[in-house]
Amino acid sequence: MSEQEPDLNAELDEISYPIIRLLREYGTPRKELLAFGLFGGMFGFLISLIPPTLFGTAIDTVFGSKALSLPLIPGSLIPEAQIGQFHLIIGLIVASYLAEGVLNWIRGYGLNAFAQNIQHDVRVDTYDAMQHLNMDFFHNNSSGELMSVLNNDVNNLEEFLSGGATVFVRIVFTMLGISIILFSINWQMALVSLIAAPMIAVFTYWFVRTVQPIYSDVRDSVGKLNSLLENNLGGIKVIKASTMEEFERGEVDMVSKKYFNTNWRAIKTRIKFYPGMRILAGTGFVLTFIVGGYWVINDQAPFFFTGTLSIGEFVTFMLLTQEFIWPMSNFGDFVNMYQEAYASAERVFGLMDQSQQEEEDDGKSDLRIAKGVVEYDSVTFGYGEEPVVEDLNFTIGSEETLALAGPTGAGKSTVVKLLLRFYDIDKGRIRVDNQNIQDANLKSLRTSIGYVSQDNVLFPESVQENIAYAVNGATMGDVVKAAKKAQAHEFIQELPEGYDSEVGEDGVKLSGGQRQRIGIARAILQDPEILILDEATSDVDTETEIKIQKGIEKLIHDRTVLAIAHRLSTIKDADQIIVLDNGRIAERGNHEELLEENGIYAKLWKVQAGEAEDVSDYFLEERQ
Repeated sequence: MSEQEPDLNAELDEISYPIIRLLREYGTPRKELLAFGLFGGMFGFLISLIPPTLFGTAIDTVFGSKALSLPLIPGSLIPEAQIGQFHLIIGLIVASYLAEGVLNWIRGYGLNAFAQNIQHDVRVDTYDAMQHLNMDFFHNNSSGELMSVLNNDVNNLEEFLSGGATVFVRIVFTMLGISIILFSINWQMALVSLIAAPMIAVFTYWFVRTVQPIYSDVRDSVGKLNSLLENNLGGIKVIKASTMEEFERGEVDMVSKKYFNTNWRAIKTRIKFYPGMRILAGTGFVLTFIVGGYWVINDQAPFFFTGTLSIGEFVTFMLLTQEFIWPMSNFGDFVNMYQEAYASAERVFGLMDQSQQEEEDDGKSDLRIAKGVVEYDSVTFGYGEEPVVEDLNFTIGSEETLALAGPTGAGKSTVVKLLLRFYDIDKGRIRVDNQNIQDANLKSLRTSIGYVSQDNVLFPESVQENIAYAVNGATMGDVVKAAKKAQAHEFIQELPEGYDSEVGEDGVKLSGGQRQRIGIARAILQDPEILILDEATSDVDTETEIKIQKGIEKLIHDRTVLAIAHRLSTIKDADQIIVLDNGRIAERGNHEELLEENGIYAKLWKVQAGEAEDVSDYFLEERQ
C-alpha cells in the first residue's frame, strides 16, 4: 500500500467516527472515572439478577423437595431446617439489594463525573477554537448557530456519556448475566428466550442507517432557528419601531417549520423503532411462557426438546426473561442517544477543525515599539475577489495623529482592521517601527494597540471590571484615575453602586455617551503605544461629544493615533488627514489644505456645516 494510507485511515477515523475521537481525546485522561463507573454498573446490574434467581431456587428447595444448593456458598453454611433456608435466602436477597444500591451509586458518580468533566473541557476547547478563528468565519456564521453548538451539541455529548453509558452497560451486562444464568439452568429454554436477539440486531441496524442523516439535519435546523430567534430578540426595538411583527412572525414560522419537519421525520422513524423493539423483545417472553408452560404442565419436554424443567426453573426463566425485555427495549434509547451524540460530535469537531484559524504565532517574535511609526506600503485588501482598499501608501509619524475621512463605504474601518490583523492583507505590507506586522506575534501586536470603536462593547459586569478589562492587576486607584481622564468619573459616582454598578448586557443601562467614555477609560488604562479611534464620538449629542473629546485629548497625548470620523469637526486638528474614496486615497493634507482644494473633504465639511445644500447631491452620485 502507499505511504499515504495511514494518514487516510487517520482522517477517516476522525471524520467518520467522532464518538471514538471524543472518547480518545477527552475520555482517555479520565479513564479512572470511567473505569470506576463501569465497575459499579457492571456488578450492580449483575447483582440485580440475584433476587429473581433466588426466588426460583426457593420455590424448588425451600417450598419444594429439592436440596438447597447455592453457588459460592459452602454446603456447611446452608441450614438444614426449612425455616433456616428461608431466612438465608431472605438475607441474601436483602444483601443483594443493598450491594446493588452501593454499586449503583458508584456507577452514577463515576459516569456522571466522567461526562461532566468532558462536557466542561469540550465546551471550553470549542469556545477557545472558535475565538481563534479569523473574522471571515464570524461573517459567514451566525452567533445563534455557534451558540447551538456550544450549548445544545455539547450538552448532547454529556447526556450520551452519562445516560448512554448507563444504558449500554445495563444492556451488555444484564443480557450477559441473564444469558449465563439461563444457559446454566437449561440451554434449550435459553435458546427460546433469546430467540429475538438476532432479529433485534437486524432491526437496530436498519434504524441506525435510517436515522443518522436525519439527526444531522435536525441539528442544522435547530442551529438556524436559534440564530433567527437570537437576532430577532436582539433587534426587537427595530422590529417594533418598524411594525414588522407580522413579517418576523412569518420568518420564525418558516424556519420553525423546517425544524418541525426534520424533527418530525426523526420522531416518525423513532416511534416505529421503539414499538418494534418492544414487540421483538416480548417475543422471547411469550415463547418462553408457551414452551415452559407446556413443559411444566405435562411434566415432560414438548415438541423436540429433551430433559426436565422444574416449576422453580420455569419461574426463574419467566422472571429473567421479563428482565431481559427492558434492556433490549432500552437499546432503542441507547441508539437514539448515540445518533444524536454522533451528529453533535460532528458539529463540535467540525468547529474545532475549522481551517479558518488565525495564523499560529509559534516562533514569531514580539512586536517591539520604540517610536510607534506606522507605515502602509502599497496595501491592497478585499473581503472577496474585489478589493475594498487598494494601493494604500501613507505613514503615521511618532506621536502623530492621522485621520481617515471619506464617504460611507470608502473603506475607512477596513484600514484600521488591517492594522489589528483582524484580516491579513492581500498585497503590500504594514510596518510598525520597520517591523512587518505579519512577522510579529499577534498578542504583542494587539496589546500594543488601543481600540475605541463607535459601537463600544461592554460586558454585563460592573463598571470597574469593564474599565479594567484586559489589564491584569489593575487597582481601583488605576481605574478611577483612568475614568477621571476620560471624563467618566462624575457620572459613575452618580450610579446606584458607583464603580460596582452592573452595566447590563452590552451596557444597556448606560447611555451611548457613557459607554463611549468607559471605552476611552479602558484605553487610557491600557496605555497603548498606538491608538485607533473608530468614530468614537458618533451618535452622541454636542454636550456629550465635548466631554468625550476632552477624554480623547487625554488619551491621544504622546501616542501614535489613527482616527476615523464622520464628524469632521472631531479630526480637524489632526496632523494629517487622508480622504478615501472607493478604497483609494483621493486627497491628503491638513484641515486647511483640504478645504483649499475644494474636493471631497471640503464638500463633506460644507454639508456637515450646513453651508451648501446643493453639495449633498455630489454624494448621491455613484462614483466609480
